[in-house]
Amino acid sequence: MGIQFEFLPALLLILLLPFYVVWLWKSLHRLQGGRKKLVVSLRTSVFFLLILALAETQLYTRVNHKSIVFTIDRSDSVKEEMKEAEWIREAVKARSSEKDEAGVVSMALKASVEKSLDAREMNGFQFTAQTNTQFSDIASGLQLASGLLTNGKSGRIILMSDGEENVGDVLRQGKLLRDRGIQVDVVPLAAKERKDASIEAVRVPDKLYQAEAYTLEVVIRSTSTGVAQLRVFEDNREMTAGSVQLNKGENRFAFQSLAKEPGFHRYRAEVYLEGDEQSANNAHYAFSQVEGPPKVLIVEGKAGISKNVEGALQSALIPFETIEPELLSNDFVTYTRYESIILNNVAATQIPQLKMEMMEQAVRDYSVGLVMLGGDNSYGLGGYFKTPIERALPVYMDLRGKREIPSLGIVLVMDKSGSMSGEKMKLAQEAASRTVDLLREKDTLGVLGFDSSPHWYVEPQKLSDKSGVIQKINAIPADGGTEIYTAVAEAFAKLSKVEAQRKHIILLTDGQSSTTQSYEALTADMQKENITMSTVAIGTDADQSLLKQLADLAKGRYYAAVDQTTIPAIFSREAVLISRTYVVNQPFVPALAGGTDWHSFLGQGLPSLNGYIATTPKEAAEVVLTSPEPDPILARWQYGSGRSVAWKGDVTGAWSANWVTWPAFSQVLTGMIKWTFPQFESSPLELNGHLAGREMTLEAKSGHITLDGSLGEQGELRAIVTDESLGSQEIHFTSTAPGEYSAQLSVDKSGVYIAKTELLAAGSEEGAEKRVIGSSTSGFVIPYSMEYRITDGQGLSKLQQLAELTGGRMLSLEHPEEAFAFASAAQKRLTPISEYLLMAALALLLMDIAARRVALPPGLWARAFAWRRAASAGPPEQAETPLARLRERKQLAEHKLQRKSERFAVGSAPSPAVAAPPRPTLEQREAAPEPVPPAPSSAPPDSMSRLLEAKRRGRK
Repeated sequence: MGIQFEFLPALLLILLLPFYVVWLWKSLHRLQGGRKKLVVSLRTSVFFLLILALAETQLYTRVNHKSIVFTIDRSDSVKEEMKEAEWIREAVKARSSEKDEAGVVSMALKASVEKSLDAREMNGFQFTAQTNTQFSDIASGLQLASGLLTNGKSGRIILMSDGEENVGDVLRQGKLLRDRGIQVDVVPLAAKERKDASIEAVRVPDKLYQAEAYTLEVVIRSTSTGVAQLRVFEDNREMTAGSVQLNKGENRFAFQSLAKEPGFHRYRAEVYLEGDEQSANNAHYAFSQVEGPPKVLIVEGKAGISKNVEGALQSALIPFETIEPELLSNDFVTYTRYESIILNNVAATQIPQLKMEMMEQAVRDYSVGLVMLGGDNSYGLGGYFKTPIERALPVYMDLRGKREIPSLGIVLVMDKSGSMSGEKMKLAQEAASRTVDLLREKDTLGVLGFDSSPHWYVEPQKLSDKSGVIQKINAIPADGGTEIYTAVAEAFAKLSKVEAQRKHIILLTDGQSSTTQSYEALTADMQKENITMSTVAIGTDADQSLLKQLADLAKGRYYAAVDQTTIPAIFSREAVLISRTYVVNQPFVPALAGGTDWHSFLGQGLPSLNGYIATTPKEAAEVVLTSPEPDPILARWQYGSGRSVAWKGDVTGAWSANWVTWPAFSQVLTGMIKWTFPQFESSPLELNGHLAGREMTLEAKSGHITLDGSLGEQGELRAIVTDESLGSQEIHFTSTAPGEYSAQLSVDKSGVYIAKTELLAAGSEEGAEKRVIGSSTSGFVIPYSMEYRITDGQGLSKLQQLAELTGGRMLSLEHPEEAFAFASAAQKRLTPISEYLLMAALALLLMDIAARRVALPPGLWARAFAWRRAASAGPPEQAETPLARLRERKQLAEHKLQRKSERFAVGSAPSPAVAAPPRPTLEQREAAPEPVPPAPSSAPPDSMSRLLEAKRRGRK
């Protein structure tokens, strides 16, 4: 065992120790004798211990056993855990000493400790750490393994990998290990031999102009020769498909095409090779932006109702595309290529939830405009309550604190059979909860769940406790069979007893009833009680003919919910329709209430409007036209980076016959649409990305936007990045040079990412909102992980370089016993003791305080030792009494007082020093006669008084 110090300069403080002792001895002038020596010794020891603690003192012992950390590559390119675990077990079993230590680190994207470094057996070892195997970061595994070799453990690292890293730099990490004296042995793992064809790149120009011809290039690498199928898509539309001949190695294919539609376009190439063993690398992406005039998308609820809108856009030379809601794209990129989207009398039941979320996000994050035109299938009547479209519009779909609405009584009859489990039941519960939010406290709601028999989860009741009702709805389970008739009959029986002006039943099921009853008689009784019923069929397994018949007999509406996400919109629409209050059918002339920039075409007199859909304006919305109620007829607002407009009248002439024949109508309509167009010109912005694992480094260059430094404005660049599944992140760039910016982004899936960048200028006042002075929409491609690329075998040569760099060995899978077959040098096993030194110093400090503060009676130790000697010698002939000891002390005190009084006597010569007589032993005191008190002092009385007074002052 030895001792060493990590911070040697601290030992120089020992040179101050003699000076400290001298200073301490002089400063403790109030302490005398052995007490002073004890305090000085304790203080000196504390000082010395603190110096050793500052020097980070360590004890060390020399050990001769071996330490190895196995670092295993678990990425998908070499993932053979059973073989690697067996190799480790065999290597540990073949070690020469039971004291030899082994640890295991596994790594893919990140490294994890599978087993700490110790001498335990590894007979049952298996890999348990969870990691992302789509990436390989060998450097992180080596770094973590080297961390296990601290505290004097200077063993080796054995790396098992194919060397095909796609994150980090293994050779750079090898240099760091070499500097620390850590050797790395390598066990090469050959990449799996498989039949594979991968698309390495899809190349297309980043910028195109409308009607420009361009070439799209696809690069394919294959491990074998054969015929494959190659398909190329533009925005999910197939551009070309056919057979191609693949040769071993790299293959290039080019296709000619024409840029037709302006906007942002995504390209995807896919290859299919018979017998392909790796499908993760069969697709690759590219993107391009086609410049052209702005374009508008018209979504019409019924075919042919958009003629007036199309005529207005044609007169303004604005290109447009008209589609039905069923043809809305499932690709988010499609919505970003339009300047504005018009919903012309489209019901929310016709648009799946995902597509509504795409449109809302396009408005909020990518400056796409949104216009909703009225009609009997729009706004609240269309079921837009609490939908993404409502969030983007400037109006609420419900009537808040406005006119009197008839009291409603609604019973929701919901199928809860086993087939409704999962997503169906969640959507049904959401639909019921949305209905609760839409109704008022004076309305009555009941929720009846049925399988083979009905069960009331919410008895028909007033909605005084909406949260409690929603909790009961969310607790409905899904199990059992399906029996419709008894459930409808039970709902009718309860609802007929409810006091309400409008009564309605909504039946939802995805199956067929197990019995057939006379529904005609039941629905006839409903009509007598003025109770209506609508039915919703989920999926193709529902008895659609029965449900349609029930809706017709009960004077309700039938819905075939092909897309389950429309169920909440169906329930919302039904709750609004039975109130019959949202439609206002009375002629009036709208009043101008705002929109000063629209006064040029709205301020010259307006025609009358015969009806509209009533809504409530949002707090931040600007109402341009109002009705006498007052209700908003035309409203607009800014939503995120985009704009939206709500027009309550229709454009077919049903309510707005005077408007569609008004000469200025075309100008009014195009003015509303143009107002929603993006407000900032696209700024020249070059966006590049560099991928390392899941971290993308975005670099942006802006060469044409400058800031006016005289105004005290400082540029800031931010971006909202959206992937194909609508997941979005907001990132802020850091300025690295004039006009150059950089940002970090975490990505977890391949595909095309759209980035809406905005250049901001800070306000002149502190805390002022930053204004946008430029924006641009661009994108970048995240390919499949490089873990799945077809490599050229350079990873094995990199592993050999690592072994040579660190002085390691090249091992093989066939000989695991060679793992511990190396000469071991004596290693130091260090044990830091600084904490113990500090604890000892604290203990000595407490003893020092006690020695200085605690006073013991004079002669305590002498009497204690004398008592022990007397006890060991046997019982004395005559015990010393306390009175005798008190008398002795008094005599000694008087004797000393006499001597002092003689010394200070007035006019007398100083007395020669008289040595105090030695203290007699206990035996002498017992044998001596009773002492005679000394004669009174001859000192004058005034001298004695002064002496006593000085003594009292000294005591104080």
